[in-house]
Amino acid sequence: MNTQIGSIETGLPAPLDTAAVGWLKAVDHIERATVADPAVRVLQRGIRALPLGGARDLLRGRPLGHPLHPVLVQVPIGCWLSAGVMDLVPGGRPAATTLTAVGLAGAGPAAVAGWLDWADLPPQQARVGLAHAVSNVAVIACYAFSLAARVRGHAVKGRVWSLAGLTAVAVSGALGGHVAYRQAIGADAVA
Repeated sequence: MNTQIGSIETGLPAPLDTAAVGWLKAVDHIERATVADPAVRVLQRGIRALPLGGARDLLRGRPLGHPLHPVLVQVPIGCWLSAGVMDLVPGGRPAATTLTAVGLAGAGPAAVAGWLDWADLPPQQARVGLAHAVSNVAVIACYAFSLAARVRGHAVKGRVWSLAGLTAVAVSGALGGHVAYRQAIGADAVA
């Protein structure tokens, strides 16, 4: 089945095609929903007004010629995915705990770079970007609960929270990818 979404033809098997169409319709709805626009404008003005000096350009990735946020997200995502793998390996729990903690530490710089990029987005992209940020709050909460459970010796609970976090990472990543690629701001964010 080749379903066309806008100018995109999915070419996916029927169940995946249905899921892809549903996902794109949901994200298109977020793009058009104006209910959060007043808050978006206030947040964007506030972030743009932060006195960051040269750090702003560095965090926006100008020296690299492309946004820094996609580079920085590799640390938490990689750590959390690796923690999930270590949860499956006998004797891997200590490494999974360490990886969960390092992922949480790496999320801060990635978030700062992301917010700085987001502050300059036009409304449609900013709406999806805000949904991306909100989903990242769920990610951080899941991994914070996972780390707390792991440190307290509740391995099963830690793994469950980790799996929930990894699921939230997938949603958040899909939203971020939508902004960067379908809405095509990734290459222009540094200009």
